[in-house]
Amino acid sequence: MRHRILLVEDEEGIRKLVEMNLELEGYEVRSVGNGKDALDVFSQEHFDLVLLDLMIPEVDGIRVLEKIKLDKPTQRVIIVSAKDSPTDRVTGLKKGADDYINKPFNLEELYIRMEKQLGQGKTESNKLIQFSFGTNSIDFNSYTAETKNGPLKLTNKEIKLLRLFVENKNEVIARDTMLKTVWGYDVYPSTRTIDNFVMSLRKYFEVDPKNPEHFVSVRGVGYKFIV
Repeated sequence: MRHRILLVEDEEGIRKLVEMNLELEGYEVRSVGNGKDALDVFSQEHFDLVLLDLMIPEVDGIRVLEKIKLDKPTQRVIIVSAKDSPTDRVTGLKKGADDYINKPFNLEELYIRMEKQLGQGKTESNKLIQFSFGTNSIDFNSYTAETKNGPLKLTNKEIKLLRLFVENKNEVIARDTMLKTVWGYDVYPSTRTIDNFVMSLRKYFEVDPKNPEHFVSVRGVGYKFIV
């Protein structure tokens, strides 16, 4: 399976050049020109690696990096930026970047650094790659599932919630814990948000969503994933 790359670069010429060369190297590339689009795309799709410029419009690169790492701490990110001071590098790495490359850069060096990060990512992802229950199976790497209704593409939040359930199977999980773990906000959304997401999971995976066997409510507390 080809590695999926999210390329965030506002200079069109550089973006098209890097995208073309990465595709020639066999990568599947999704490219955007600003921080807002980067966050929108990242929230909906799975990527093996993010190449992130810092000086981008709408939402600056550091804020994009912070949000990406909040939503998915294990996501591999390489900053590719013309900001080359030691302070810029230290800030980027402290905020969670896995590597930092200065512009202008050599494409061969970029490939080598990408391969290093992708290799490390494979090892970490082995912690929880696939899980099966009943007639269902979930692939946590590709954000997909096989269900009674056929193949399904899952969102970032759905896969995070499923991972939380699987890692705590047969245990009660409080709604507040679910919100803090999956959304990670200082001010959490309404607990009704969790109820809506669980309703969706029941529709996907339960034989009878109105009488769930796996995603079970625990009154006044939260939910339990039973296998």
